[in-house]
Amino acid sequence: MTLHTDARRNHACLIVHGPDQPGIVAAVSALIARNEGNIVTLDQYSDNPQGGEFFQRVVFHRADLTATMPAIEADLEKTLGPLGMTWVLTDQSVPKRMAILASTSDHCLLELLWRHRRGELPVTIPMVISNHTNTAEDVRSFGIPFVHVHSQGPDKSAAEAEILKLLDGNVDFVVLARYMQILSEDFLAKIGVPVINIHHSFLPAFIGAAPYKKAKERGVKLIGATSHYVTADLDEGPIIEQDVARVDHRMTAADLQARGAYVERAVLSRAVQWHAEDRVIRHGNHTIVFSDRP
Repeated sequence: MTLHTDARRNHACLIVHGPDQPGIVAAVSALIARNEGNIVTLDQYSDNPQGGEFFQRVVFHRADLTATMPAIEADLEKTLGPLGMTWVLTDQSVPKRMAILASTSDHCLLELLWRHRRGELPVTIPMVISNHTNTAEDVRSFGIPFVHVHSQGPDKSAAEAEILKLLDGNVDFVVLARYMQILSEDFLAKIGVPVINIHHSFLPAFIGAAPYKKAKERGVKLIGATSHYVTADLDEGPIIEQDVARVDHRMTAADLQARGAYVERAVLSRAVQWHAEDRVIRHGNHTIVFSDRP
């Protein structure tokens, strides 16, 4: 269930993760009840009920939530600490701050801006940063600040330093909306917030330039897209969302690219929404996603 801004007021999201054991669900439910909360949604998953890992997402309503958060957090520490569980409690009425990095392709960028304007993404967008200027007018038409940071050539350290300065303390996560620059390990170590990327699912079969031309030449029957968290291992971070579309021999490389852009927009938007709604739990190099997708 996706809550609009007004409906998210006085709603908290609790993420619980730790060793599976009897009594966790009862303990969490009882904790919310004694703090006068009312559970709205509850999702849970265990990868093995005998010695495995337990994951839970609970959204609950509590009148005057902001004032009661410290007491609830203290109760969580007292209750879940002895069980060896980690937890994160967030106020769902406070949107996450999302910066977007983009290059010349605008399909993913404009999709995010459009969905944000419609109120479909529970985020604020403090800035869009691009290494090109062709999207500046479109971005500013949404009332979003646009910043051009030139980044070309083998040495991108100056550009990365400038981007880090812009982002520092101003964002909760970053989205690469077809940002065609490889981020260095040093940048990822310093940024301090999650980074979400989107790419076509031809990787690694059609790595490099002109992937749709290569796919056409190979006669593919499916194209797709993958959205994932960025790590130092290129395109190997934890996957958030994937999707595919069927194609056939009658389609040109341009047709494949257009169909691929449609899939990329949808996949990235879902990944961003689920991250912003605290539906994604990272565990090692994979994710547990409590999505509302049927």
